[in-house]
Amino acid sequence: MADMPESTSPLPTELAAGLKRDEHGLVAAVIQQHDTGEVLMLGWMDDEALRRTLSEGCVTFWSRSRGEYWRKGDTSGHVQHVRSVSLDCDGDAVLVRVDQVGAACHTGERTCFFTPLDVTP
Repeated sequence: MADMPESTSPLPTELAAGLKRDEHGLVAAVIQQHDTGEVLMLGWMDDEALRRTLSEGCVTFWSRSRGEYWRKGDTSGHVQHVRSVSLDCDGDAVLVRVDQVGAACHTGERTCFFTPLDVTP
């Protein structure tokens, strides 16, 4: 994985201290449509991506495959306008409630979760 650049303006100390990052310095970011509750996608954020998301009002992720930051919608136009961000109870995931413009999935689907699996209780 490529080295992540240092933040120009770090996260608030209390928030940074509450995050439990994986071995790559990332936390899972669940993206949810704010008004319907529909789960749109899962992405990954480091401190800088979370700082950008909180301060810029559009969702920014760390792309593990590309080794760079990407703001959702910069190339596709399918922007995620941030409505709220919450940290989960043990600090290893964030819930980002958004107003999704267009498709959330790179396949063109509204949500990345469009493949049903059989459940046999």
